[in-house]
Amino acid sequence: MQITQHVIFERSEMKDRHLVRKKIREHIADKAKLPILIFPEGTCINNTSVMMFKKGSFEVGGTIHPVAIKYDPRFGDAFWNSTKHSVMTYAFNVLTSWAIVCNVWYLPPMVQEEEEDAVHFANRVKAVIAARGGMSVLPWDGGLKREKVKESFKEEQQKKYCQIV
Repeated sequence: MQITQHVIFERSEMKDRHLVRKKIREHIADKAKLPILIFPEGTCINNTSVMMFKKGSFEVGGTIHPVAIKYDPRFGDAFWNSTKHSVMTYAFNVLTSWAIVCNVWYLPPMVQEEEEDAVHFANRVKAVIAARGGMSVLPWDGGLKREKVKESFKEEQQKKYCQIV
């Protein structure tokens, strides 16, 4: 990964996040370097939705070249449900599938608008990707599939529901 210039960091470490942001800004400023490939969801889900994007990718400036990626499960499913299958079972399923077919759509470049913060910019990009891939937009991140839902998030949703009722 060092040869290919991967940027590895611990998301929970604030100083790591600042260092990554600095490295990305430096990379963007150097026009001789290739574009950076970032997966702002931070995880994969079951090919039906686009989850919350991490805002850090959208705080560094520059032009975003969105790409919508959607797997076609007819010949083999690339999705790994880690709660149901071990990594060995998943690897066996992928290696013995007929094919892993993936639709990729390269979308028009997008830039952050004036007065638009990183979260709104990320949500705008996410909505464009979801629309092109025929997927729904989810307001939460991938951590929910591995962790319990925070009480504050539950309470917020309950308040919204009470207002509707």
